Amino acid sequence: MTGDTGVVTYDLVLRAHDSVLGSGDDVRTGPVSVAVLDGRIAQLGPFDADWDATEFIELGPDEVLLPGGVDTHVHVNEPGRTDWEGFTTATRAALTGGTTSIIDMPLNSLPSTVTVDALRTKQDAASGQCYVDVGFWGGAIPGNLDDLEKLDSAGVFGFKCFLVDSGVPEFPPLSTAEFNTYLARTAELGALMIVHAEDGEELAKAPAAHGPRYTDFTASRPDASEITAIRTVIDAVRATGGRAHILHLSSAAALPDIRAAKAEGLPITVETCPHYLTFAAETIRDGSTAHKCCPPIRSDANRDALWEALRDGTIDIVVSDHSPCTVDLKLVESGDLGAAWGGVASVQLALAAVWTEARRRGFALTDVVRWMSTSPAALVGLCGKGAIEVGRDADLVAWAPSQTYTVHAADLQHKNKLTAYEGVPLSGVARRVWLRGVPATIERPDGQFLIRGER
Repeated sequence: MTGDTGVVTYDLVLRAHDSVLGSGDDVRTGPVSVAVLDGRIAQLGPFDADWDATEFIELGPDEVLLPGGVDTHVHVNEPGRTDWEGFTTATRAALTGGTTSIIDMPLNSLPSTVTVDALRTKQDAASGQCYVDVGFWGGAIPGNLDDLEKLDSAGVFGFKCFLVDSGVPEFPPLSTAEFNTYLARTAELGALMIVHAEDGEELAKAPAAHGPRYTDFTASRPDASEITAIRTVIDAVRATGGRAHILHLSSAAALPDIRAAKAEGLPITVETCPHYLTFAAETIRDGSTAHKCCPPIRSDANRDALWEALRDGTIDIVVSDHSPCTVDLKLVESGDLGAAWGGVASVQLALAAVWTEARRRGFALTDVVRWMSTSPAALVGLCGKGAIEVGRDADLVAWAPSQTYTVHAADLQHKNKLTAYEGVPLSGVARRVWLRGVPATIERPDGQFLIRGER
């Protein structure tokens, strides 16, 4: 607001002793004042900037001002499987962990988000329940090729497909021929295809998973499955010119093919997840179904290679793949890793888990912000999110990087109190969060829907 004197009175000025600012080649750290007007960052200045504002807040000396996290891989499951997870609990968990924007996956809700009507059903279910901003992926399944353009026009952020059984019958995989056809269509639309890249034929050749032995479970989802599927994606991108994003990369054995594809200039991006960066197969106890996910958590050496791929830019982003279910589906008592539902519930813990291990390996907060805020926002075209820059939304986090705690599932906000991180010590706490310049709390659902092509 501008007064009679012509001086702007901002809604809020945040002063931080340290921060992560900017994006791309213009990333910097240090003291800052951030002026907020009408929900957006209006000005950046020195810590003691002489500005007028309705409210001034100074962060503590042990807090760093970060942009809110952007998690582009979250399974909310509502409607249809709301006993697994719902918009209230999932977005409260995201907010508590410092994530201010999520993109919801098209499964395991009922109906899956494979038509515009299904998208509207999901938005109706989410309305009034979102504590952070929420966008939606569309789904690509056999038979809905003609729905892609309609979903794209309705503002989904792209399309998810599987190259292998998804685990739910209403979301079947695309064959290789279908994948090429669908990728050609998304290329025409200028849309992003995101791919669960495991190969069914390779899985069929592997020993079946059964019982509690974690080594038996990893043997049932071999590296070859990811390698073969990723080669299928690369070939299709080369043939069609479509943009493809590899979801939840687990196998470091696929990195040489990905590096070569990127060096060729193919429009391929890659994500991995906190559980692949935190845990190693050698330390997962037999029967720990909380650690079951597909593709699986692999060896300690594999984990090291994933971190190096983040360092050299082969892997672009880190997202949670928050995929919870009811406790009974995890078969905790029997510990049967073959029969239990696969998925790690971690949207609340993602930022802290990655920061904890990243700091141990010599990375900086600027790296974590790039992987978990700036680059995910850029991937899906959220130009108003992911960085502390003038003109972007004032989605901000007062992050205490050195505050430590031990994870207890009962303390988490997601619906079913089971997590692979039980008993794990982590560093980093989101003490306060602002969503478009307004204090965000789990008492008030201030989240808005995100629509591709809009700010």
